[in-house]
Amino acid sequence: MKILLVAATRFEIEPFLSKFAFTDEQSGRVIGEHLVKVLITGAGMVPTAFSLGKHLSGTSYDVAINAGIAGSFDFSLAIGEVCMVTEDVFAELGAEDGEEFLSIDSLGFGESRQLAHFPDSGFVTSAKLKQVKAISVNKVHGNELTIAKVIARFNPQIESMEGASFFYACNQTATPCIQIRAISNYVERRNREKWNIGLAVKNLSDTIIQLLDNK
Repeated sequence: MKILLVAATRFEIEPFLSKFAFTDEQSGRVIGEHLVKVLITGAGMVPTAFSLGKHLSGTSYDVAINAGIAGSFDFSLAIGEVCMVTEDVFAELGAEDGEEFLSIDSLGFGESRQLAHFPDSGFVTSAKLKQVKAISVNKVHGNELTIAKVIARFNPQIESMEGASFFYACNQTATPCIQIRAISNYVERRNREKWNIGLAVKNLSDTIIQLLDNK
């Protein structure tokens, strides 16, 4: 398979990149039976949508994989656990009407909900990752009141700053796509002492390697 591995930052997939001697810009590496190219987009939805849209306009892939770390609203997900996002939502795209939030869908200007589109192979199912629902945000949550509101509105399990825009760009170009995220922290009042980014990064790279080992 021809695979595009997409990450917001090199740091999030550094163990994988080092193992296979990738640089930020390269022609690809043959790993097992796959030709893998890496795209580092920059953090956030705008850099991701621009970089990925530009790249996919000139090159096609059997599957694009978005890999990164994430915060979890769901305390049944362990710190360091790697999960697969099947649905991602542009959580902030819309308008306020007093205390009511009007989604971009209800305004008639677009679709906030973006879905994964798996390739036609056993590539995804063989990984046996827990499937979760995510939201994408410009500002990660760290306030009890806004956390409660976003849970009531979307009932998300995890949040990131890129996932929905990754799905959007892939879906606009008919590129099969999956998103995997490793949990680095729980979504609560910001307390970095309770985070474990190192474990999340390690487990994420181990999972990417496991995926590529599958035929």
